[in-house]
Amino acid sequence: MPLTVGTAGHVDHGKTALVRALTGKDTDRLPEERARGISIDLGYAPLELPSGGSLSLVDVPGHERLVRTMVAGATGLDLFLLVVDAAEGARPQTHEHLAVLRLLGVEHGVVAVTKADAVDEDTVELAVDEARELVPGAPVVPVSAVTGSGLDELRAALDSVAAATTPRRADFPARLYVDRVFTLRGIGTVVTGTLWSGTVAEGDRLRLEPAGREVRIRSVQVHDRAVERAEAGQRVAVNLPGVERQDLRRGDALVAPGSFPLSYRLEVELEELEPITNGARLSAHHGTSRIPARVLRVGEGHAQLRLAAPVVAARGDRVVLRAETTVGGAVVLDPAPPRRLDAERDRLLGEGGPSSIVRALVHAPVRVEELAARALLDRAALEDGLDAVRVVDGWAFSDEWLEETTASVEERLRARAESSPLDPGLAAAELLPAEPWAPIVLDLLPVERRGPTVVLPGAAATLGAREEAARVLEDDLAAAGLAATKVEDAGLARFLEGESRLVRLGGGFAVSAPAYETARDLVVRECAAAGEITLSRFRDLAAVGRRDAQLLLERMDVDGLTRRVGDRRVLRRAARTDA
Repeated sequence: MPLTVGTAGHVDHGKTALVRALTGKDTDRLPEERARGISIDLGYAPLELPSGGSLSLVDVPGHERLVRTMVAGATGLDLFLLVVDAAEGARPQTHEHLAVLRLLGVEHGVVAVTKADAVDEDTVELAVDEARELVPGAPVVPVSAVTGSGLDELRAALDSVAAATTPRRADFPARLYVDRVFTLRGIGTVVTGTLWSGTVAEGDRLRLEPAGREVRIRSVQVHDRAVERAEAGQRVAVNLPGVERQDLRRGDALVAPGSFPLSYRLEVELEELEPITNGARLSAHHGTSRIPARVLRVGEGHAQLRLAAPVVAARGDRVVLRAETTVGGAVVLDPAPPRRLDAERDRLLGEGGPSSIVRALVHAPVRVEELAARALLDRAALEDGLDAVRVVDGWAFSDEWLEETTASVEERLRARAESSPLDPGLAAAELLPAEPWAPIVLDLLPVERRGPTVVLPGAAATLGAREEAARVLEDDLAAAGLAATKVEDAGLARFLEGESRLVRLGGGFAVSAPAYETARDLVVRECAAAGEITLSRFRDLAAVGRRDAQLLLERMDVDGLTRRVGDRRVLRRAARTDA
């Protein structure tokens, strides 16, 4: 069961010496660290356990100016190894490190009372009692890195606590936050970090964020040993061919493509050690990155973090908030929330159940695949949560949204019918946005589709107050006979044509329906007798001008009665048969 344990404690309390005694490895790798005798950066080592298993051990610096580095190492921990000097007891960084661990949700661990060889038994006993009060429920083991006393008992205590700790999710998509970047001769660029979830193997393709670049893993190691596949909870080193060292930095993330959002905002539930005011500017520590952030309060105990740089996060991630000291922490509710603050949405997210989470996320249509990539729920929980909304052809949306959309569409169609009784319909694009889901949603609405237009059920075009205008127009057309009449009111012309009361010609002209039938009969009879008809012959037969004759013949072409051949027209086959 791969797990990572990290040291914590005040500067000079013997963390690195204890790690060396437990693992045989000196985690102070920098010359400055060895010269000054204190840890400056993160160190790593494997720790073998009596049961035959092992832990990845992260050694963090204890100096107050290096707490941000400690947080970078602590964010990937499953267990803690809190170190307390037997002579000095708990000191300021002991308390701050312990607060950071609690804010990060690292609840299981062991307390080592170090330098037990340097004090008398009474002092050791007092230090042990103090440690038990400091961390109730955690095993406390007095040890000496110099004499080796207590080391076996410490390993056994870590083994016992590890066995009772829930491992990280191997079935969740891969996510690794970079804490070290270096180059090896003949190998290339290597990054290391704790694998937060999923697995990685040779040949896997991951996405480097926030650069948005696809990378390929050439090889994988766990504590200097090549492995076919690394699992969540392990300390991992991966070789990335084709990537320059300067293109990577601590805080970058390697993630399974399409599985995690990248966002400048985090919706969170706050845990305050000190009051955090609305608008406060703090440092947000997440993964292995430290990012300036502004805190916008949302309701009671919730906030949105506006970040100066984007992060890759998932629901349930922990964030540490610091000013000069640690002032609080947060649990991520939504790793990519909308900018608008919404207390009700926050409340639903805070309830925590799959149904409430989905209800908080889903209003207007969104693809189910996009929800899966929001890193809020695993696939099984998402499927459960989708029962709270509608899902049609891969699109999820809320009943409330569908009701709002229905009301809006009905209102617009009613207004259209009142303002334009001749044409009570609207194009679908006028009712719904031009989105891929629009045809799907339109089929769910209580409307009728008539060709390209949408109308309310049973809606019919009517003249209404324009009856008189229609009568006048029909009288004018009847008086004009076969001569085309210009009609200024195109809507009225369309309506009357739909009622078979006129026939529209090109250019906004029209003739009465009986006049058009007369013109058709002239053409049919002439073609039956002569086999064809010319524009000039039709003009003479109809006793109209050239323009009107042209308009009438063109309409007959459109209707499929005639076909133009040069400057002549002949009846189409179907028209000859009917004739």
